Formats: sequence, C-alpha cells, structure tokens
Amino acid sequence: MIPMPEPALLAAFLAATLALNLTPGPDMAYVAARAAGQGRNAGVAAAFGVGAGCLVHTGLAAFGVSAVLRHSDFAFALLKYAGAAYLVHMAWGMWRARGSAEAAAAALPARGLGRIFLEGALTNTLNPKVALFFLAFLPQFVSAEAAHPVAATIALGFAFNASGTAVNVGVAVLASAAGARVAVSPLWRGILNRAAALLFVGLALRLALAERP
Repeated sequence: MIPMPEPALLAAFLAATLALNLTPGPDMAYVAARAAGQGRNAGVAAAFGVGAGCLVHTGLAAFGVSAVLRHSDFAFALLKYAGAAYLVHMAWGMWRARGSAEAAAAALPARGLGRIFLEGALTNTLNPKVALFFLAFLPQFVSAEAAHPVAATIALGFAFNASGTAVNVGVAVLASAAGARVAVSPLWRGILNRAAALLFVGLALRLALAERP
C-alpha cells in the first residue's frame, strides 16, 4: 500500500501543489514556447519531459542526495551554470530559426518529439533551484512517524508531478491554439522565435545569478 500523509496534511499538500503548479515559471515557459512554435504535440512532449525531470528530483529528495546542493557551493554552482548554458544553447537555436515556412519545415526534423522531451527533462533536471525546492517542500508533508519515509516522499513526488504535468499539458493545448493562428505568417513566426529566444536568455541569466539558500 502506498504510504500517504494524514487526510488533513494530504489536503494541505494537494492545495499547495495546485497553487505552485499554476504559478508560471521556466518549465511552463518552455512548454508554452514549444507548443506555440511547433504545435500541440511538441508542447505535450515538452510537458512530459519536464515531468521526467521532476521524477529525477523526487528521487534525489527522497534519498537525500539533493542535500549535497544545499551544503556544497561547488556542486550548486556547477549545476546552475550547466543549466544556464543549456538554456542559452536552446535560445541560440530559436534565434537562428527563420520565419519562412520552408525553414520552419526544415527545422522540425531537428527538433522531433524525442529531442523536445529530452530538452524538457534537461531544462528541469539542470535547475538546482528545483532540486532544492523538492528537498524543502516534500519532507514537510511526511510524518516523522512514517514507517517508510522514502516511499512516502516518492508517493508525494508522483502526486506533485501528476498535477504539474496536467497543468503543463493544458498550457501546451492553449499555447498551440494561439500559435496556430500565426503559423501561416513568416513574420509572426520569426517574431515568436525571437521572443522565445529572449525569454530563454532571461531564464538563463536568472538561473546563473541564483544564490544557494
């Protein structure tokens, strides 16, 4: 049987989870950018990729590995700069993409659903702030008397991830519908690509300047 917290604690967890997952952040921005630029399937792939990254953080939080990031300046800096560099790499690809239908079609094979899934997972996994969030958030809802605290943490992580993935899939559907209206215009496709690139540069700078709590 999957260990879960007491009903009152579980209700508090679910309310906090919903509020947090509805708050816009880098993961949601990535999903929206992919869906608006390449359609619903791309956005959904990005959403599930982000979910895969969250599963990594859930495991790290459950087994305490994320504690290394809290106590090691070097580990935190290494991971955050790697994540920032990866965001800049994606931004450069978006910036170079042209607005023409021909170039857009040519770019699709290079960003297939598998690659988009991987990018979503890496974007989430390489963010040390997410690791620290999971380490700080999940244990609050695990009872000190829990017989299996690791299993309880993993169960809560799965619940949090299911909610977040559902929200991001909804974002993908909405963003793809908005993107479809401008897809026929090379001008708007170019503007969308450049705007997404600037957004990712901003996210990279924010991550690079993040301080360890």
